[in-house]
Amino acid sequence: MPSKRPQWRSLLLGCFTAKNQSLETPKLISNKRSSSRIFLSDLSDYSSLSIMSDLSNSLVGSNLHIFTHQELKEITHNFSKSNFLGEGGFGKVYKGFIDDNLRPKLKPRIVAVKALNLDGKQGHREWLAEVIFLGQLKHKHLVNLIGYCCEDENRLLVYEYMERGNLEEKLFKGYLATLPWLTRIKIAIGAAKGLAFLHEEEIPVIYRDVKASNILLDADYNAKLSDFGLAIDGPEKNQTHVTTRVMGTHGYAAPEYIMSGHLTTMSDVYSFGVVLLELLTGKKSVDKKRPSREQDLVEWARPLLKDYHKLERIMDPRLEDQYSTEGARKFAALTYQCLSHNAKSRPTMRTVVKTLEHLKEFKDIPIGHFVYVVPNDDVVVPNEDSLKVNREKGAENDHGENNNKDGVIVKTKAAEKGEKQEKGYQRLRKRRGNRRRVKPLRSRAVYSDTALYKTLGTSLYSPKQAPILA
Repeated sequence: MPSKRPQWRSLLLGCFTAKNQSLETPKLISNKRSSSRIFLSDLSDYSSLSIMSDLSNSLVGSNLHIFTHQELKEITHNFSKSNFLGEGGFGKVYKGFIDDNLRPKLKPRIVAVKALNLDGKQGHREWLAEVIFLGQLKHKHLVNLIGYCCEDENRLLVYEYMERGNLEEKLFKGYLATLPWLTRIKIAIGAAKGLAFLHEEEIPVIYRDVKASNILLDADYNAKLSDFGLAIDGPEKNQTHVTTRVMGTHGYAAPEYIMSGHLTTMSDVYSFGVVLLELLTGKKSVDKKRPSREQDLVEWARPLLKDYHKLERIMDPRLEDQYSTEGARKFAALTYQCLSHNAKSRPTMRTVVKTLEHLKEFKDIPIGHFVYVVPNDDVVVPNEDSLKVNREKGAENDHGENNNKDGVIVKTKAAEKGEKQEKGYQRLRKRRGNRRRVKPLRSRAVYSDTALYKTLGTSLYSPKQAPILA
């Protein structure tokens, strides 16, 4: 969905000024392209420039709002701790709210405001990449960039707010209910469609940072790619690859990219294969806390993907076998292809999308039970002294029993009470012994919602109705 060609020179002059007035205006590389999209590579040298005011009149036709720093302070309550959402390589992210009180005709919505950390790992180049790519590329599986701020040294980005956070949190936080199998398939399809869209541009966009934490989820678990700071324009028709400095996240980068710096769309496919493996196993790509041979997930699990008899060994145990066996096998086979050491043997993202969508048709998912453990604060654990007293009181006969006039053996109330407490104590002790074998959860209520998901679909995760604004 290309937009009108933005005014590239106004983008530069609106945000930059030379460090020294004798320096020339930054050179634009004039590549003859039929595409109306502007490219990050059009700017020959952005690193030698300092920042001036803001990006006024830039990216014409992109519907991006240019916010002042004061406006963003207002909507985040001066970037308060109560509005803090998280922090990444770019900087801190805050929750905010915009409406027509801030700007006329501004749609009321919750937003996420990301502020560049000037002392962090990323800088102006990454900020500019996000504005250029997300300001022009619009797709339902790419996070929507609403606007930005480029004022003095302040670099901020304003995005749509994603209610469910990122995939990394949902997949690896032990105290959260596990993601059901069909939800994992849905998330994989959404992320794959976003990558396929980028790769199918006239000049492909290589995302270069595919990982679980960069896949955001809305209220219905629709996946959207975020954080385009490392994105780069791919090879043109007469090129096989682009050569660039190796950047990305350890555990996700393709081996050929690490060794040679050669970057293609197949590098993204490999990284996506790592995400598929994380969805399959419920394990992080790299985890030093695991046994030494399992610390690198790809190195340990990839050989097992092609052996269906060993596949069960690496499946996420939290799924509790509530997944399609045939679907899991095909999912594993696709993951194995994406993780091929030979880049040419990997499937395109369009093929990945088709394969994943086919997995939704498998219906051989076992129906699990809905489990609810009721907190019981009234359980009294008898101590040994109380049990001893009860046993003595109950020992009026040989076994705490009395004979009535008819010769019928009748248990005294004390004996019955002692027996009940004894049995209750034994059951409680047995139950506690079983609990020691299971890693305890922070929550006292345990839910297994795969069966409900299969019955109710995505309505199981329907967002709460938004409050009506006065």
